[in-house]
This record gives sequence, C-alpha cells and structure tokens, in this order.
Amino acid sequence: MLTVAAALLLTACSGGDDSASDDIKGAGNSSPSPTASTPGVKRPVIKLPSSFQLTFENWTSSDPAEQAVLNDGKIQLRAGYEAIIDNDPDSKDRAFYDTKNGFLQSKQWIRTYTDKNLTVIGTLPVFDPKVTLAKDKAAASLSYCTDEGKASTRNRKTGRSRATRRVPTPRSST
Repeated sequence: MLTVAAALLLTACSGGDDSASDDIKGAGNSSPSPTASTPGVKRPVIKLPSSFQLTFENWTSSDPAEQAVLNDGKIQLRAGYEAIIDNDPDSKDRAFYDTKNGFLQSKQWIRTYTDKNLTVIGTLPVFDPKVTLAKDKAAASLSYCTDEGKASTRNRKTGRSRATRRVPTPRSST
C-alpha cells in the first residue's frame, strides 16, 4: 500500500483540433498529494454543477499505487474546473493538490477563463490515462487525453456560449 505522498505531473492530449488549446502553455500541475488511503487527511469536497460534467473512462489499475495516482489525478482535474466555474483562481480546494509551482501554473490556466469572464459547460470525457511511478513510488506522472468536442465556454455576463472555443485542459510544458 502506498503511504508516501505521490507527486503528480499531469499532462493531457486532446481529441480533435488542438489549435484553440495551444495558448494554455505551462498549465500543467505538479502536486504532492496524500493518497486516498492516507489516514487522517481531510480532503476537499469538489462540486461541479450539472452544466459541466467530467467523465473518466478506464481510470482503474490493479496496482494500488497507480490507482492512488489515478484517484488524485481525477480530483485535481475536477478541482481545477471547479475553480474556473466558481471564478476562483486562488481556490483552496485546488491548492490542496498543488505544489507552489503547480499552483501558480494552474492559476494561470484558470485565469485564461476568469480574466475573460468565462466559465465551462458541457461534457468533457477524460480517457487513456497513463501512470508512471518512480522506482521508490514517492513520485509519479500522469498523462491523459480529453475529447473537447462536447464542451464549450460561456460568458458569465452575456450568457453566450462559444462552441468554437474548445475547453483546454491543463498541459505540462515538460
């Protein structure tokens, strides 16, 4: 059982045209996070509205250490989108999953929405996760893909949606 905090490096690929999401450079997250099995750790409750759904396909592993990374990766991604929806780049829920550098990078990613008064709507499937564990299992990297075709942004003031603006996910610059 993994009891050491895992350092996650999240990266993403996307289905379809990447051109709209390429402007989110360096928005990947590196985060030490207690594993789901760490006793006594109070984890934030992440709430997304019904207007935006993240779905995670095939996010299971028979390896407990890999599964812990997958579980934390899901929650970290959900926390980032919760911050966008709540218009809160300084979200304490998101901070739980980020190192200082990861927090600054994901804050930049979130601000690409909040600075333009945008939120996200629709469905964003997240699939094909790949976990790489360090030999000592004290650190890990996680990459995944998203299909951004059924998600879009909505202007908070006007309520207008832009289906042509794809919903970029955090990306690593490494």
